[in-house]
Amino acid sequence: MLSVEGLGSAYGRIEALHGVDVAVNEGEIVSLVGGNGAGKTTLLRAISGVQPVTRGKVLFEGADITRLGPHRRVECGIAQVPEGRQIFGSLTIEDNLRLGAYRRNRGATTAFLEHVYESFPVLRERRQSLAAGLSGGQQQMLAIGRALMSDPKLLLLDEPSMGLAPILVDKIFEAITRLRDAGTTVFLVEQNAFAALNIADRGYVIETGDITLSGPAGDLMRDERVREAYLGV
Repeated sequence: MLSVEGLGSAYGRIEALHGVDVAVNEGEIVSLVGGNGAGKTTLLRAISGVQPVTRGKVLFEGADITRLGPHRRVECGIAQVPEGRQIFGSLTIEDNLRLGAYRRNRGATTAFLEHVYESFPVLRERRQSLAAGLSGGQQQMLAIGRALMSDPKLLLLDEPSMGLAPILVDKIFEAITRLRDAGTTVFLVEQNAFAALNIADRGYVIETGDITLSGPAGDLMRDERVREAYLGV
């Protein structure tokens, strides 16, 4: 579904990605793990079109989308849940969700609202409440729900566990697994390597802008280098 080939990206003169190669197959959860400043968020932003690319290609379902604008990539079927959630706190939960469906007609929006409410019942219960009043875990559910309103084929998740208590992290990752099982392909970026690899089909490790390891998630969890650097073992 997604193929990133030799991708480079820079902030001014500082190159953040050094020819990255990543692939995501339809129906998978693929996790990208690494420390702060490794290039995880930069890669997701380059895939979604909000970060300029200096070299390489981004292919989606066989088509070269490297030069497409972010809104065109949404139309292709890519949606990103940004780091820090970035919900609109002064709007209601339902208004936040409707913003994710800007490219859909009213009938489709209503149907996708129902789908999101079935996935995250707490959002239905509080749909007319301001988003700012939600807990951190509920805000993450809202951010994921907003992305789902565009009916994406590929969901890009950037640090969904950030700032959440362990019990809420478990709930979020259970929800991500359900999304994959329901047919949404997921590319997950996480510092919490254990949680991310535990639900993934395959994984990549990125360090200072380079992919250093890749393979089945179970193999990476057993790799001594990964265990020592990221799993605290």
